[in-house]
Amino acid sequence: MKTKYAYLIILILNSQFAILNSQSIRPIRDDIGFCWSAEEMNQFMNYLSKEDNARSADHSKNLFAAISVHDDYLYAGKVYYPLYKNIKTKEVVIFGVTHGTVRKEMGALSNIIILDEFDKWRGPYKDVEISPLREIIKSELPKEDFIVSNKAHEIEHSIEALVPFFQYYNRDIKITPIMITQMSYEKMEAITDRLSKIILDYMRTNNLKPGKDIFFLISNDANHYGEDFNNSPYGMDEAAHKTATENDMKIIMKDLVSKVTNEKIQNTANDLWLDPENKKIVPLWCGRYPIVFGLQTILKVANGLGNHKVYGTLFKYSDTFTEKVLPVKNTSMGLTAVFSYKHWCAWFTEGFYLK
Repeated sequence: MKTKYAYLIILILNSQFAILNSQSIRPIRDDIGFCWSAEEMNQFMNYLSKEDNARSADHSKNLFAAISVHDDYLYAGKVYYPLYKNIKTKEVVIFGVTHGTVRKEMGALSNIIILDEFDKWRGPYKDVEISPLREIIKSELPKEDFIVSNKAHEIEHSIEALVPFFQYYNRDIKITPIMITQMSYEKMEAITDRLSKIILDYMRTNNLKPGKDIFFLISNDANHYGEDFNNSPYGMDEAAHKTATENDMKIIMKDLVSKVTNEKIQNTANDLWLDPENKKIVPLWCGRYPIVFGLQTILKVANGLGNHKVYGTLFKYSDTFTEKVLPVKNTSMGLTAVFSYKHWCAWFTEGFYLK
């Protein structure tokens, strides 16, 4: 009898192992710039909390979407923090970049969004669950609007960068990862029309409240400046750094802060990549397509929820040359690039509120 029970236990354990082993888990892309240890992430967040100059401020009310930096934590930690401490949600739709590394590996990708089919993604505290929304999008969005590629998501780092920060505040958070490729403004409008309706149906069916139950994150780093990026229209000195960062701020304050409208989203596209008259110096923001795509989506979702207005608020803007390296010791985190007037990257975090 004991032998029989032992045999059954072995069968059960083997079947459970087989189930776990059959799950595909998205591997970590960047194990240098980001933090994948729970203990180290706790240490890092404690440091950022102590350094925060607005510890008592709570800007979470009606916050339902945001733009987030995705650069190295030891550079940009103080830019991440003011946003993520205000995100209180159960699941996140993330609009990620399709960086040149992906295009180099996979060829030209345009006029589509890219979904994955991993069962889970790696996180510092535990593996991250995927929202049911991802499979709903696959089943309801026209096939010409998207591809499914685990390979593309494995190569891309702009989505995984956000995982440790929001998982710190909610260990059970679920994600819907969406990579945005280069596409025309008109193509974006068509896809976001269809995508926002799918999201709205999902929210209504599951009685999800914006901000509380579901959140929208747009991944972006602002100007990539210097000879390594083939982007130095103002030169490569202190004056050039000042001019380029001031130009970033002008775009943010003109296009992304205060009330979000279709006209301002169009202006964002013009300032970041369209420039139909080819008269402006266009800054090299890697999230120029996700920002426009994401803004179109959140505005349509807001309108669909009851004709709400959307207002943007800047949390923090900075860059690698200004921030230098945060003095956080005894962690496995490092830097993926050096900084100088010949090579620096800017970033910001911004929240969008329903009113």
